[in-house]
Amino acid sequence: MNITTRNLTHTDFAVEVIGVTLDDVHKEGVQRRLQYLWLKHQVLLFKNLDTENEQRLAGLSKVFGRLEIHSRIEYLSNQVPELLYISNVKEGDRKIGALGDGEAGWHTDQTYRPTPALGSLLAAHVIPPEGGNTSFADMYRAYDALPEELKHRISGLKAVHSYEHFNEQYSEPSNSKQKADGTVQTHPVVRTHPITGRKSIYCPKSVVPYIVGLSPQDSQALLEEIHERSFRPEFVYEHKWNLGDGVLWDNAAAMHRRDTWDPAYPRLMKRTTIRPPEDLAVPF
Repeated sequence: MNITTRNLTHTDFAVEVIGVTLDDVHKEGVQRRLQYLWLKHQVLLFKNLDTENEQRLAGLSKVFGRLEIHSRIEYLSNQVPELLYISNVKEGDRKIGALGDGEAGWHTDQTYRPTPALGSLLAAHVIPPEGGNTSFADMYRAYDALPEELKHRISGLKAVHSYEHFNEQYSEPSNSKQKADGTVQTHPVVRTHPITGRKSIYCPKSVVPYIVGLSPQDSQALLEEIHERSFRPEFVYEHKWNLGDGVLWDNAAAMHRRDTWDPAYPRLMKRTTIRPPEDLAVPF
């Protein structure tokens, strides 16, 4: 089987994977090739996935690690609880998914946990005619491009990651299970990838209210400097969704955000959450 890629950016940050289908992902050789590609590129696009078949979406995700059942239990698939629905659709008065139809600012998933998610797969099941694009930012190259003086200043610093800080801007309050699991955590501003060993900026704009040990003024000034350098156009890939697209990203090396769209149109995305190996789970 000839699995190839097509660059989606001027770098190798995001690629389309060509020559593999959901029928193939149980094969050991295919799995090894996909795992290699995910470490080489931080965002993988799979086209024409059967998003009705949720077991197979979960099967693709399991190639990259153990799946988590998300703590937003009210928005999980009834058939495959490893899938979280991201949607503005309602059934009667009940929302079937998280995040509605508003903007979702720059973040990476579950950094408010002691052991954040390593990866996520998001698949397009229902999409509006326009809007709702998802952008991804390359935190490897953003870090590499920092001035040496700034790298020195942020080395060893830690930032507070707060789910409620994100929710206040873009979502809804945490449910009881999320509160029990914890919604605030401290992580390094510069993260070392647990598998590749590369350094990246790990300071999500929508999740981090402040940097530990700095005055409020100094913290805000440094965060603004980091964020201005993190999301420059040369580091960003914007994905315009087509039905059946599945995008897999590395939460240790990429951040993402979502645009708004006309709320008159439904949008339903299906997401898995990929856990890191236990011995590599805590960011350093």
